[in-house]
Amino acid sequence: MTLSAAGASDAAGGSTRHPTRPVVLLVPVPGSSVIHDLWAGTKLLVVFGISVLLTFYPGWVTIGLMAALVLTAARLAHIPRGAVPSVPRWLWVVLAIGGITAALAGGTPSITMAGVELELGGALNFLRITALSIVLLALGAMVSWTTNVAEIGPALATLGRPLRLLRIPVDEWAVTLALALRAFPMLIDEFQVLYAARRLRPRRIPRSRKARRQRRTTEVIDLLAAAITVTLRRADEMGDAITARGGTGQLSAYPARPKLTDWAALTITAVTGGAAVAIETLLRVT
Repeated sequence: MTLSAAGASDAAGGSTRHPTRPVVLLVPVPGSSVIHDLWAGTKLLVVFGISVLLTFYPGWVTIGLMAALVLTAARLAHIPRGAVPSVPRWLWVVLAIGGITAALAGGTPSITMAGVELELGGALNFLRITALSIVLLALGAMVSWTTNVAEIGPALATLGRPLRLLRIPVDEWAVTLALALRAFPMLIDEFQVLYAARRLRPRRIPRSRKARRQRRTTEVIDLLAAAITVTLRRADEMGDAITARGGTGQLSAYPARPKLTDWAALTITAVTGGAAVAIETLLRVT
């Protein structure tokens, strides 16, 4: 009895798999922190500045300093590990194929092992681009984890105020973005429900390839029609709710403005970026 129970427990433990963590977009992590309390415009300016910096100075020093800045912000914001989505296996396969293909390009620097010269330039470039992409994705995730969706539209309207002199419809753009950000998570949930309901419907197994292709085409058409219907219904409900609350002007009106902590965050980001540019310039000269 003991051996069988132990074997059963081992078998159960061996078959246990860690649940995958899905990608959660535009949903802030509960709690309060210095990063949560920052103005949404400050976060957008930081993301824009770091993106421009990494575009013109995509070196290892710049990537490392920006990654350290993002990790520090995540620590201050108390972002749990469970908020980070799981990496699917197919993505690891894609990265492995891309790394091998890039390594075949060669280039400096090179090392010699057992009389064979290996050029590491292509592999290092691939690793650098991958690290840069991870930093940019982490920046977007930080904004998503620490910012309420309702604050982004008004922040864009405030930041784009100088563009009004050029007769650019900044407020209309801010309202459009605010509506899109609010509707995006809701529509994702609706589409997941539609897809799950579609899979639960009983269906006949086709016997030929032509019948299978026709079934797939029919399923895609049915899903698109249902998605359009749900989207129109949600848009009508959202329009009624916006009208009841005073119109679209309320979406771009938010009394938040930058505070002392916002200026401190912008200063730290600017100093870190300036240090990265200075070090990269010195390394290029030497």
